[in-house]
Amino acid sequence: MRRYVIVGTGVAGIAAAEAIRQVDPQGQILLIGDEPDGYYSRPGLAYFLTGEIPEKQLFPFRAEDFRRLRLTWWHDRVTRIDPARHVLQVQKRPEPVRYDRLLLATGSAAVRPDWPGIDLQGVVKLDTLPDARTIRRLARKAKAAVVVGGGITALEIVEGLLRHKVQVHYLLRGDRYWRRVLDEEESRLVERRLAHDGVRLHYRTQVAEILGRKGRVTGVRTTDGRVIPCQMVAVAVGVRPRLALARQAGLRTERGIVVDEFMQTSAPDIFAAGDVAQVYDPRAGRAVLDVLWPVARRQGQTAGYNMAGHTTAYRRGTPLNVTRLAGVTTTIVGQVGQAGPEDEDLVGIIRGDSEVWRDIPDAIVAQEGFDVNRLRVMVGQKHLLGAVLMGDQTLSRPLYTLIERQVDISAIRPALLEGRRPVADVLADFWSQWSRDHGTPRAQ
Repeated sequence: MRRYVIVGTGVAGIAAAEAIRQVDPQGQILLIGDEPDGYYSRPGLAYFLTGEIPEKQLFPFRAEDFRRLRLTWWHDRVTRIDPARHVLQVQKRPEPVRYDRLLLATGSAAVRPDWPGIDLQGVVKLDTLPDARTIRRLARKAKAAVVVGGGITALEIVEGLLRHKVQVHYLLRGDRYWRRVLDEEESRLVERRLAHDGVRLHYRTQVAEILGRKGRVTGVRTTDGRVIPCQMVAVAVGVRPRLALARQAGLRTERGIVVDEFMQTSAPDIFAAGDVAQVYDPRAGRAVLDVLWPVARRQGQTAGYNMAGHTTAYRRGTPLNVTRLAGVTTTIVGQVGQAGPEDEDLVGIIRGDSEVWRDIPDAIVAQEGFDVNRLRVMVGQKHLLGAVLMGDQTLSRPLYTLIERQVDISAIRPALLEGRRPVADVLADFWSQWSRDHGTPRAQ
């Protein structure tokens, strides 16, 4: 009987366990993780923070779902892996644990800057459910908070604090919000809505020191000498893969654990999936990281199939992220960012941000928009490369399909670029015809 050990209790680990059980009904599955709350939806933390969903709604699995998988769950921490002997050491157990197949789904962790005062009570992040609980608890008494970070997670914290009626100071290192993904008008749209909600935006501002008294946050001193009084400091400057175990085991690592298209690492019988995995992408010709919940699920499933002997290649699809920016529903598909120097606003990888958005070939941008309904598409020579939709989401599914399937848009390329007709109308008409011709259900 084959023994499968999965390190990590997030979506990649659970998806792997489900896939293994589909292929191997009899094998032993051991799940090991030190996350105190087990398996829950990380994307849902933002909505729990604002009070839009209750905590219980964060948990996608019920007790019977775990019983169906017939797995053993240890709340523990793996301290060492010996690939040659096929064993690992667990903190609470003296004897080595044997494995036939091992999956590392250790995820990523929020970047922790080395600012003076970073350990003061009142400094928070939004990486786990306990983090979200802490923010909610502190926000009940806090009058003001400083939020630092340039991506999606920072805005999730801002919105959560606003719901608790906390005065928010939002610090941006650059001259606008999320400049490597959004264009200037999109950034300004977000900023205007934040300002309307009472957020105080501080451009080209960095933290020099977090100030405190009796172990608690009292303010932030910026690099230009200003002091912003506050009782909370929220840090959202990116995440980094948890690589300590992989490096100790001698696995090949770069920005993440390098794996092939079967999620296999450089060591026999050891696989990796999720935020920690750097997966070879044939289209890009290199191994890349994707820190997205649906991607982690697909990678975990692929790893599970291969661990159980059902050979399955992972195909990296078109990145898709549906989020909310300053209250505006926003869909980001494929390649939409701008090439350039190291991101001014981010350190590491943003939760929910795919690095494919940062590797943009030469393309022409067609765009239009008004108020909070905005559409921007990246137009290549024959295909759409990416799109940003803010507000009206009618075209989100059609655009994803056109980009994912690399549909030839040569027939409408001139119309997209000339700008005589609204871009949305051109795309809607093209989609209507294409979906009829190819049997794809029309957008609702």
